[in-house]
Amino acid sequence: MTRPDEFPSPFDVPPHPLARRAADELLAELRERSPDREILEGKMFGVLVVADAHGQTSSLKAFSGMLGGRWDQPGFAPPLFDPRVWEGMWPAGQASLRDHELALRAIDADPAREQRRAELARAVGSRDVASGELRAVHRARKAARHAARSAALDPAGLHTLAQESRGDTAERRRFDAEVAHAELAAQVAADAAERAAIEQQRANESRGLMKLVHDSYVITSYRGERRALRELFAPSEPPGGAGDCAGPKLLGEAYRRGLRPLALAEVWWGPPPATGGRYAGVFYPSCRGKCGPILPFMLDGLTVAGATVFGASATAADQPRVVWEDEDLVIVDKPIDLLSVPGRSGALRDSVQTRLRARYPAATGPLVVHRLDLETSGLLLAAKTCATHAALQAQFARREIDKRYIAWLAGDVRGERGVIELALRVDLDDRPRQIVDPVHGKPAITEWTVLARAHGRTRVGLMPRTGRTHQLRVHAAHPAGLGAPIVGDRLYGTAADRLQLHAAWLAFVHPRTSRRIEVESPAPF
Repeated sequence: MTRPDEFPSPFDVPPHPLARRAADELLAELRERSPDREILEGKMFGVLVVADAHGQTSSLKAFSGMLGGRWDQPGFAPPLFDPRVWEGMWPAGQASLRDHELALRAIDADPAREQRRAELARAVGSRDVASGELRAVHRARKAARHAARSAALDPAGLHTLAQESRGDTAERRRFDAEVAHAELAAQVAADAAERAAIEQQRANESRGLMKLVHDSYVITSYRGERRALRELFAPSEPPGGAGDCAGPKLLGEAYRRGLRPLALAEVWWGPPPATGGRYAGVFYPSCRGKCGPILPFMLDGLTVAGATVFGASATAADQPRVVWEDEDLVIVDKPIDLLSVPGRSGALRDSVQTRLRARYPAATGPLVVHRLDLETSGLLLAAKTCATHAALQAQFARREIDKRYIAWLAGDVRGERGVIELALRVDLDDRPRQIVDPVHGKPAITEWTVLARAHGRTRVGLMPRTGRTHQLRVHAAHPAGLGAPIVGDRLYGTAADRLQLHAAWLAFVHPRTSRRIEVESPAPF
């Protein structure tokens, strides 16, 4: 099999055929081991095809993090740190952190503390009720005094009313100065302070331990240069798990053996994680958050292919096609591989917004009202005036604009229709991927209907009721959603010629005419 002329970018998929063949051999091995229940957790595995000084090729294999509770497993590349150094500091540090965690759990489970918090909450609630009642009495008295003043009382009467007003003010001040259950409030405050002190101590020890851990990693480049892990991420601190992915382990092992890297592949094996986005046997690029600063340094000295820049492909000059237009707004049919707005870095300027700005030089405001993913085609709404833009965005915020997408899913979906509610947030270690997180994620709701089934695939209509990034793609792919990624989804499924997701229908009320506008664009697949 032909060797690559340059090392393929680790941030691209699919892998080079050399790495793919080595990965297939690893997957066959993992399938044999799985019945023995040796591999129960989902895990990213990696292979690196290498050449020795005589040009003979072989492959190395590694896993991310720990496997079976161990850093070392026979036949796999070891971690980048010295396990003996790790064992000298990690257990003691973890034991101390566990002690803090147990202390916090004991505080949270203490019935006396909970009783004090409940009693104080009831006291504060009662005080709020009393405060409201006093406010109503004062308001009624004020209204009565106002009516009496309007009746033109004599000076003595006016003086009496002024005295009453000052009396109400003094009564409010005395009420506000009183502390409900002062002793109980002090006890609850002391409880909170004790808990906060333990949390702060735990956080300080955790940060200190992670610095010691990160200082135990030494990263080597192909040129033979050595850097500390923390130096590669400076001025920020390395994220948790940095240096423990399969890619850095493989390169480190290759350099220890004096081997030249030829091609790398990373593949998931086992059940998907709770956050979604990983499937057994699917290849994934190296993550940007943890490996982005590490791999370029480790590969320094090799000729490395540049990673694919999505959004840089040429799009016909007459795109996007106008579907509906008047003096206030325009609706276009966005093709795939054209950004909705320019990239943040400024390197990718071509976009729907840029092109509309050139077409409508007199237009005011930001033009594009909402966005479609780079790889999604279909209807996109833009406003020609600031007022129209603001009005349409307000409709989006109130969920008054209806959208319908058409997609082919890579799987046979159960049921005929339903609603998916899975909260989403960005994957901090692998932007721009989104993950399911019921604790820290933002609410995301999608209605779906099956339109057709054919050859193991399902054609669906998707109606998003919220507008989260990659919402439809994650809700389709996640096991708790439809459990079938959109065909051609390189982030949450398997890449193909295109992402088969199209914004096919859009309906809203025109901000100026109050007329309901409905526009349709048939899916091109």
